[in-house]
Amino acid sequence: MAMITKDTIIADVLKIDPETAPFFFEIGMHCLGCPSASGETVEEACAVHGVDADELIAKINMFLGNK
Repeated sequence: MAMITKDTIIADVLKIDPETAPFFFEIGMHCLGCPSASGETVEEACAVHGVDADELIAKINMFLGNK
């Protein structure tokens, strides 16, 4: 299983599992196909959207681990 970190690029998270998209939608990141959005790290996206990166990463990794 791939582990997501703060430095993981959002596009890479979506390549690992497209079903992770709702986690980004929940934080207000609705333009996942935009070049700037998909090129951001998880940490950068969380900073822009005022979300705790560690919490989001934990949710995504738990989701991936339960598949």
